[in-house]
Amino acid sequence: MSRASSSQLTDFSTSSPAVVINTRPVERAAPLTEYLQAAGLTVVDIPMLTLQTRAVSDADIELMRRWLAGDYQALVIVSPTAAASGLAVWQALAQEKQQADTNKSSGTIANELGANTAPSHIIAVGEATASVLQDPKLHPNYQVLKPIIANNEGMLAMPEIEHLQAGDKLLVWRGLGGRRLLANTLKERGVQIDSIAWYERTLPVDASANYQQWHSRFTAKDEEQPLSKPVVIVSSGTAFEHWTSVVAQKQASVSDSGLEQASALTLSDFNYVVLGERLTNMLAEKQLRHWRVEDLSPATILDAIQSDRLS
Repeated sequence: MSRASSSQLTDFSTSSPAVVINTRPVERAAPLTEYLQAAGLTVVDIPMLTLQTRAVSDADIELMRRWLAGDYQALVIVSPTAAASGLAVWQALAQEKQQADTNKSSGTIANELGANTAPSHIIAVGEATASVLQDPKLHPNYQVLKPIIANNEGMLAMPEIEHLQAGDKLLVWRGLGGRRLLANTLKERGVQIDSIAWYERTLPVDASANYQQWHSRFTAKDEEQPLSKPVVIVSSGTAFEHWTSVVAQKQASVSDSGLEQASALTLSDFNYVVLGERLTNMLAEKQLRHWRVEDLSPATILDAIQSDRLS
């Protein structure tokens, strides 16, 4: 289990925070929320991302065909959503090939993926992503590699990634705009990075309304009772950008109404649990108090939230 970074600031007391805000997408929020609630924390789901499938383009199909032909040294899959989308296209292309191959036995299993060996190393960022590709109904069941630490830094330390050099090729299944650190680091080595964005991450239409409803309840509490700072769990730069926008929108609405600006919470009225180096740097630049975690397992996040001192 990854531990909270010892270099981050905190003003949490030894008591539990008043509330934990889970900004994970709806599709991924439930296990974390349920785990934290079971530990006795009050958790509010205010998703800052919604995942929308993108249309598969001819260019995407061409990249998949090149990967299946063995043109890449490795495939990196960054999320369960990317895994499910990519797998569906992989299966469709494999079936297409089988139908065109007159030498194929008529008894072939319908979801047969093709060759008995994968076209390249298959690397999943985390356990949930890997599980999509390790469905026992799939045949054959390919080996899926995982980094020890489920983030960009963990992947860069894997031998299959670390040993890539100029002229090698890597394919990434991701969401639009994801995994910049991995791509930028490998490009500096001369590795060719191709990617397929199977989905995009947008701000949920009800994000602002959900935040404002929670804000009203939270700030309506007895002012004589000091409130612990809420803790916000943020797992991506895009989610933090959306969070920043929603908080600013509430501040603007309070200002426009003629109320005291101080009655609207600011970014610094929260503490944060954030994933990885890039997010840590973003919050450090804004001088926001936070813990850095190295994976998104519920146990790791609970450990960070319950920390009452720098360790």
